Amino acid sequence: MTNYNEIFSEVLKEITPTQREIEIINNITKKLKDLLDNRAKELSINYKKIEPQGSTGIKQTQLRNDFDIDLFIGLDYNLYKSKYNGLSKSKLKKESKKDFLALCNNWIIPSLTSVEFHNPRLLYAEHPYVTVDYHSNNIKIKIDIVLYFDLDLEYINKNGPITAVDRSPWHGCFVRDKLSSTQKNDVRILKQFFKSCYSYGDKSPVGKVGFIGYSAELLIYYLENLENLFENFNKLQSKKLDFFNRTEEELNKIGHFRNDYLIIIDPIDKNRNVASAISERAYTYCNYRISEFLKNPRLDFFRIKPIPEIDISDKLNSILSHIYIVELQNIEKNIHYTINRDKLYSLSESLIANGEKEFSHFERFGKIICEVYFEDLIDQYNLAIYCEKPNISKTYDRRGPPVGEKIHANNFKKKNPDFFEKTDYLWVKTSREYVDFVDYLKDFVKSKIPDNFRIINISLASNTISSSGKKAITILKNMVLPFNI
Repeated sequence: MTNYNEIFSEVLKEITPTQREIEIINNITKKLKDLLDNRAKELSINYKKIEPQGSTGIKQTQLRNDFDIDLFIGLDYNLYKSKYNGLSKSKLKKESKKDFLALCNNWIIPSLTSVEFHNPRLLYAEHPYVTVDYHSNNIKIKIDIVLYFDLDLEYINKNGPITAVDRSPWHGCFVRDKLSSTQKNDVRILKQFFKSCYSYGDKSPVGKVGFIGYSAELLIYYLENLENLFENFNKLQSKKLDFFNRTEEELNKIGHFRNDYLIIIDPIDKNRNVASAISERAYTYCNYRISEFLKNPRLDFFRIKPIPEIDISDKLNSILSHIYIVELQNIEKNIHYTINRDKLYSLSESLIANGEKEFSHFERFGKIICEVYFEDLIDQYNLAIYCEKPNISKTYDRRGPPVGEKIHANNFKKKNPDFFEKTDYLWVKTSREYVDFVDYLKDFVKSKIPDNFRIINISLASNTISSSGKKAITILKNMVLPFNI
């Protein structure tokens, strides 16, 4: 056994759920199913099944202290089919959302009458669902109750899913049936590693989205075991993992795969890349950490530690003079954190595009790199920004047309009487709108920030106010910049 396999065994001892945890989840699930079934009978609502999904459900790939429950309610699509016939995909999505909302409000939320269930509420990502908090005997568990259409696998393969979560129960069945108990333990260790790299899930501090549970399960399925995965992780970018054994040429012909950094095809849906949302940054940082682990295996690589706050008083750290922070407070509680996250990544893309180049495409502030970090429980969102050239000249030489292109040259001369000739082109000295990056940053953010954010601070890193802002700078400086500059 290799040294790192010994470490895998040690990690597994620490992260495997206890029998008591499993019993608690099973008992809560049974209570929920009974409450929902009783209410359904009162309302004459027909459903096909209620089943726990996700890692704590039929997959059984959860970590110790991972109590969250995903309870899925399967509806019979045949009962809705006539209503949806002839609708476009977008209209069908809209109509099914209405039906799910009605069931959430009239059936699911009123079912949660037991005293242990607190604050049942509607949440929206792509799909409306109910979240409720379970509190009893010092145990606190978040429960998501999700409606879906219980479709045959043949239907999904031929037509695709109706809603975004119709594949999920089949994912559970695949993992349950195709992964051995040893492989499920490998999944647990892999999840722990991704979490220790701050590169897991849709709250991933490194990159927009990290590795999700299903991607970890499929990586173990495709690479067979954790040792093999770690030794081949650096090849994932060039190795396309396809359950349907298509060639790279065949996969490249599928338009929506072309720009995906990693390819991990969903065995349940041949047209879905499970890795499409996984950030290149998350992969790159995890790849670096795996390479370091293989060189010097230590249990410490699997320890999940709080993100440290950057020491903003460190005068010897020259990179801090190139880093800026935008600290924000979300003031609309009903907006899902993924929506806020996506808004800020979109804002950062626009900030980079406008900050790196002048309107004339001449270089502006040099290379700009942004990272978003948020703590949704306290509604704090941050944008940490690296700027290569924070202070630039007041003017620059803007190139016009070639001297020999008479019509264009004459027009340029009329518009720019202070032109001069150099290297067979016309040029004009042009004043910049901004010479200090912080001025540009403040004006840009204030004009573009969504209304649900209140600006707390926009400044150089040394003036960061919040704990979460200092963590954002740590992520940018230590986990993003080393691989991008």
